[in-house]
Amino acid sequence: MTQSIDTRCVQAGYTPGNGDPRQVPIIQSTTFKYDTSDAMGRLFDLEDEGYFYSRLQNPTTDIVAAKICNLEGGSAAMLTGSGQAANFFAVFNICETGGHVVASSSIYGGTFNLLAHTLEKMGVSTTFVSPDCTAEELDAAFQTNTKCVFGEILANPALTVLDIEKFAAAAHAHGVPLIVDNTFPTPVNCRPIEWGADIVTHSTTKYMDGHGCALGGAIIDSGNFDWMAHADKFPGLTQPDESYHGIVYAEKFGQGGAYITKAVSQLMRDFGAVQSPQNAFYLNLGLESLHVRVPRHCQNGLAVAEFLEQHPKISSVRYPGLKSDPGYELAKKYMPNGTCGVVSFELAGGRQSAEAFMAALKVASIETHVADARTCCLHPASTTHRQMTDEELIEAGVSPAMVRMSCGLEGTQDLIDDIAQALEQA
Repeated sequence: MTQSIDTRCVQAGYTPGNGDPRQVPIIQSTTFKYDTSDAMGRLFDLEDEGYFYSRLQNPTTDIVAAKICNLEGGSAAMLTGSGQAANFFAVFNICETGGHVVASSSIYGGTFNLLAHTLEKMGVSTTFVSPDCTAEELDAAFQTNTKCVFGEILANPALTVLDIEKFAAAAHAHGVPLIVDNTFPTPVNCRPIEWGADIVTHSTTKYMDGHGCALGGAIIDSGNFDWMAHADKFPGLTQPDESYHGIVYAEKFGQGGAYITKAVSQLMRDFGAVQSPQNAFYLNLGLESLHVRVPRHCQNGLAVAEFLEQHPKISSVRYPGLKSDPGYELAKKYMPNGTCGVVSFELAGGRQSAEAFMAALKVASIETHVADARTCCLHPASTTHRQMTDEELIEAGVSPAMVRMSCGLEGTQDLIDDIAQALEQA
């Protein structure tokens, strides 16, 4: 029986047996006991399944990863300590020194910095392209050493919509996977794997948690990309790993398991960006109501966007649910049931007016957060994107006057009234 995403949000990933705890158990242990050294040694050699140290895997985090994998329609998944760690692992798992990434320029500032600067120091270069580029412009960005393509389904905070099929077609034509960040839509509103994406990432800190209490990230492998068909491009997956006695991941764990097994066995082992069992427990509580919360976020986001669009002190509004938005048609294609609760807009008075507006808000609060049950707002140019130059800001779709408002679960009219009174003082 095929279950709805509503039921899977509540029950996927964990099926308790007779007398087992009904709620996902928190296995708050760093280590696990074995009767013999040989039994534990087989785990170290990846010959048996099991747990020996929570820096690599933990039963609680695996249960929650399995739920997210189910929601996205993937073959395997893992949790990380943050969304940034998820994006780093997703790219670095297949793109080592000397590699190259093609990325949409319209992405979260921290991810832009990761690709443009931090990975550059590690010998991985990135070519950024506009999400609105032509197929020919996208094709021209590839190099012989390109290992993957990266983009955000809904960019934070520019809210541009990624044409998944266009980017997937280009990636696959060059024999590399498409990695997409699906944080804002969540699998409730968009399932990128069904449109050709190969690997999906999330900052679970956002809508999946939904209550601002637990940092986390997730990586989901679709199981659709054939690593062995492009063996020369991905030696880490298709050639022996001497740190595990010569295992070839793509051969031993198959097309659907190789990518995540390598990420856990190598990257989590060496970098240790784990999500704690306690945070995974909180995340699961958020996932159980995700299908109920997301539509309300979208309802509030659309209502606020429609109000702002008509206000004389607002010079522009970005919200893909608006018919006037440049991304409206793509949003209807990939996210027919709604996009998210985040609205980005510019005040006609510029940066000073934006700062005065935010200071006057009473229901919404200024926070370095988004996709929360409580409405919050931010001035990206002076906070999340402040490390970027003016040119990079423009390329990422962020202006000095932009305000990013994440509409929470409060009463719709209360949010509009709060915005109205704050605009009077801007």
